[in-house]
Amino acid sequence: MSQSQVQTDEKKQHFDHIYVADTPVPFKEQILDGLEYVSDNFNRQTFDRLILPWAQQQATAERPLNFVDLAGCFGNTTMATLNGMDFDAIRHNWRSAEAARSIDQPRRFPARTTGIDISANALAYGHAAGLYDETIEVDLNNPAPESQSAVERALSEAEIVISTAALVYLQPEAVKKVIDAFARGGREGYMLVNFLNPFALETADATKRMLLEQLEFVGSMASRHRRMSALEQENYPGEEWSLLEIWVLRRRG
Repeated sequence: MSQSQVQTDEKKQHFDHIYVADTPVPFKEQILDGLEYVSDNFNRQTFDRLILPWAQQQATAERPLNFVDLAGCFGNTTMATLNGMDFDAIRHNWRSAEAARSIDQPRRFPARTTGIDISANALAYGHAAGLYDETIEVDLNNPAPESQSAVERALSEAEIVISTAALVYLQPEAVKKVIDAFARGGREGYMLVNFLNPFALETADATKRMLLEQLEFVGSMASRHRRMSALEQENYPGEEWSLLEIWVLRRRG
């Protein structure tokens, strides 16, 4: 993930070299371990409370739910929400490149998964490990027409979309296209998104307004995200943890 291809907050730490690694092991060591990236525990809790009961009731082997991980990188939040893995289980699964080749826990309901991201390596890993059934490599801020069409089709057909700690990297026009495409879907569908604090608060506020224009608010949760890096603590004196606001929304009607 190149900084030239995403909208960045210069006060926030960026991990470009990790996102383009061949395996999730550097992500595990430098982010999950190094910064206590515990937020997937809370993403899972929110998903389990507001989406999982419906998903398990609706999904069948003959009619799996379409599940999209938008800008999901190596797929840790898919592991948390779809496979039901907590922070420690994900870390253990990614303890080595060999261990990471498969996912330790099965999916909790039948689903067809699509990973959408800018990192070809992360998507290749997710597909090979069985996290993603399909992948779309795309720069959402500057998509090729065929890639944009594929993204919009995947979102409109999705019953579940997760996009965690990622919308902050998208320009407002790209966020609007994502929300519009999901809102056009004809089936009942849910979106789990989250917002970081204290980073890019104005962007987060604008995204919330766009979401509420198109979708129905279901519920939310506030939690820890991860520890701040040295750069971030210098930019935000007195702060030690980055915090997370998790939202679940659904299609209207």
